[in-house]
Amino acid sequence: MKKIIHTDRAPTALGPYNQAIIDAETGLLFTAGQIGIDPRSGELAGSDARGQAQQVFRNLRAVLEEAGCGFEDVLKSTIFLKNIDDFTPVNEVYAEHFIRDFPARSTVEVAKLPRNALVEIEFVARVSGAEYRRRKEFDK
Repeated sequence: MKKIIHTDRAPTALGPYNQAIIDAETGLLFTAGQIGIDPRSGELAGSDARGQAQQVFRNLRAVLEEAGCGFEDVLKSTIFLKNIDDFTPVNEVYAEHFIRDFPARSTVEVAKLPRNALVEIEFVARVSGAEYRRRKEFDK
């Protein structure tokens, strides 16, 4: 059983997928990859990796909050960069959100991202015990 997570504070999916899913058995949250789309305008936020990464983190915060957790609950992150030379500016934005007890992380360069974005990030997180127990209305 699973619980689908959706918030209007993050962009709607660009295809047939959900913003995130909570696995009922484990209490793990799996987010879809987020690119730097501003959910109000539907456009990429900025033309550089730093600006897009800042929007990615706003989007991911909204999804995490909708699921009842936060950055402190993230166990694993995967960062996809169109250009590995953007590692440093994206890493600086990343460090603004993860101060200690860092999640495990992978960063890879890819040929292309949706909407010609420069950065995409996805998370695996744990839903806090109280919130997890409150959300026992899981979908089948």
